[in-house]
Amino acid sequence: MWVVSDDALLDGLATGDPDAASAFIERFQRRVFGVALRIVHDPRLAEDVAQETFLRAWQRASAFDPRRGTVTAWLLTIARNLAIDTLRLRRIVIIEPEEIVARRDESNDKGPDDLAVLSSDTDRLRVAMGDLPKDQCRALVLAAFYGRTAAEIAESEEIPLGTAKTRIRTAMGRLRAALVDDTEGTE
Repeated sequence: MWVVSDDALLDGLATGDPDAASAFIERFQRRVFGVALRIVHDPRLAEDVAQETFLRAWQRASAFDPRRGTVTAWLLTIARNLAIDTLRLRRIVIIEPEEIVARRDESNDKGPDDLAVLSSDTDRLRVAMGDLPKDQCRALVLAAFYGRTAAEIAESEEIPLGTAKTRIRTAMGRLRAALVDDTEGTE
């Protein structure tokens, strides 16, 4: 199969020939993985990008136009674009929980009464979050503000999944208790 041209392998991939697909992947897997790894700097993520690259190549093989470039250039462009898109989707700037707790909402589009209630609620929440242990506050911020799952938090914080879930659940319970206790005296 190695004597077959890149164009012929791509044609075989487009028609669903399993031998051609296998040879196509074998021929290009190192280069595709290399491009992805240089961009995402994470071997597991680069593997995902490479897999998605070959899937896209298979889906779009019939649309390949040899007048626009080589199969190699076409495939590596797909890998490059997917790697860049993956980075854009995963780019999350982590702000320390203390910084979020310390921030104030400076909204000018509300009336004085709305701002007073909002300021009071915000202050109560800030105080309640400030009373949480740092690890619980961080887990809660990652889950609530950044939309991270418990599994993602466990991985990024390098803790067991059960610990991440417990931190989030305990923090939510403490916040709920603190905020409910504060409102019961005012009503």
